[in-house]
Amino acid sequence: MRIAVFTGSHAGPPAHADAAAAFATGLARAGVGIVYGGGRVGLMGIVADAALAAGGEVVGVIPQHLVDDELAHPGLPRLEVVATMHERKALMAGLADAFIALPGAAGTLEELFEAWTWGMLGLHAKPAALLDVDGFWQPLLAQLRRMVDDGYLDARRLDALGVVHDAAGLLRFVEGYVHPPRKWTAPSSS
Repeated sequence: MRIAVFTGSHAGPPAHADAAAAFATGLARAGVGIVYGGGRVGLMGIVADAALAAGGEVVGVIPQHLVDDELAHPGLPRLEVVATMHERKALMAGLADAFIALPGAAGTLEELFEAWTWGMLGLHAKPAALLDVDGFWQPLLAQLRRMVDDGYLDARRLDALGVVHDAAGLLRFVEGYVHPPRKWTAPSSS
């Protein structure tokens, strides 16, 4: 199994860096591979370094322009270089069995929401989750609950988004995951 990890290119506070390292170590020790954005900086680099140090499989997927900017992790046994950010996300999704967002910024949100939306549209049936470190994702979850309350988001979709606190919690979530029905289905012809 491989988990696509979406996270920041900045390290954030020490508690986030510690949680990212512990999470990646936990996945590696459980024999679960990581697919991530291929960077050496921020939480991305911390995740890769911790998983590699624990003997885990780490696959980086990075667009050429970030390689040119010297942001690629130099110690990865497998680094897939693609032309665009769109190709990066598609390849990461294809290589992963589940998705998780650790703390990060706009790019992390964009990656998570695209993977989660693809599941809603029936493009895959893979679980998506948030690693909630120090309540980092609670404001987002409040906004998503507001979207449910206002009728923009089906509650089943929000319920299907995991909220976990460590690698063991993610693995339990993935093991018990039941994908909700597609958002859109063709009307019956009867």
